[in-house]
Amino acid sequence: MLDVFWKCHDPTSLNRQGADFGTQYRSVIFYHDERQREMAETSKREASKHFDMPIVTTIEPLTDFWKAESYHQNYYNSGPDTVYCRLVIKPKLEKLKLTDTI
Repeated sequence: MLDVFWKCHDPTSLNRQGADFGTQYRSVIFYHDERQREMAETSKREASKHFDMPIVTTIEPLTDFWKAESYHQNYYNSGPDTVYCRLVIKPKLEKLKLTDTI
């Protein structure tokens, strides 16, 4: 899952993904326990070898979790022909299909 994480977004952009910006678009990995934290740190170190810019992804303990609003649930499958899905999500999915490694 961590390999996919590094491939499906830009972990070098602070508080931004594409045209979307703000702290809610930050790159972050949340962990439940020390084992997951260590795996995330190791993965981040390995991934950093494949980017020209420093990775700004933070690794933080999972504390509170809020389920997204119902209109955000299964978003792509609910409206794959919307402009956002066609211009943002679909290219990311295609990139993942074509990429074996970071």
